[in-house]
Amino acid sequence: MGAGHAHRLYRHGHTPVHALPPHCKLVAVLCFVLAVVATPREVMWAFGVYAALLAAVAVAARVPPGHLLKRMLIEVPFVAFAVLMPFVAEGPRTEVLGLSLSESGLWGAWNILAKGTLGVAASVLLAATTELREVLLGLQRLRLPPLMVQIASFMIRYGDVVADEMRRMRIARLSRGFEARGVRHWGVLAKSAGALFIRSYERGERVHLAMLSRGYAGSMPVIDEATATGAQWARSALLPVSALAVCLAGWVLS
Repeated sequence: MGAGHAHRLYRHGHTPVHALPPHCKLVAVLCFVLAVVATPREVMWAFGVYAALLAAVAVAARVPPGHLLKRMLIEVPFVAFAVLMPFVAEGPRTEVLGLSLSESGLWGAWNILAKGTLGVAASVLLAATTELREVLLGLQRLRLPPLMVQIASFMIRYGDVVADEMRRMRIARLSRGFEARGVRHWGVLAKSAGALFIRSYERGERVHLAMLSRGYAGSMPVIDEATATGAQWARSALLPVSALAVCLAGWVLS
């Protein structure tokens, strides 16, 4: 985990949010998401306050709205599922624009959209202000099981390697005039997937043997032992503490 690994989600900057230790940001995002999930779905104003808090973090981190919104498209499948809920859910129904919709389905759709969108936005902000290598170091400092951290590290590092192998295989197929246009071409694609699996497996074996020859004994060395100061923890706590206050107010006023 010593080498850097840039990623498209990360946005380089020198802001107070970027400067926070990664384990502080991980704890802050986790606590924020827990507060959002614990908020009653009927307290709609609370979710507006949560969105305002995230917007303030984005401004402090100098993350443009376009950068944030573009990367939040990952939740589109969940949005599609939420849109269908009012039509398929059971229970009392109500008329909305001439459509008969389930009341429980409407509340369920709102619950998924509001909380899911806020969770995705918080995660995108974390990724935009924290390099992947720093995220792994943060997980290490939080004393997560070393095996889980190693698996995540290898997945991040060699995911791009496998993607490059897929790209080379695709170029090789195109250079031979192949273009998948129907079911009859699925056999070629299946063979390509099998060849990719074998190549990835063999590459993994070679990497493992290289690690063993360099003294690997089942655990990776801790590269960075730096700890967070009290001031850094306090700054990181601003978001989750504010979210907790909103959550408690929501329960009291609901």
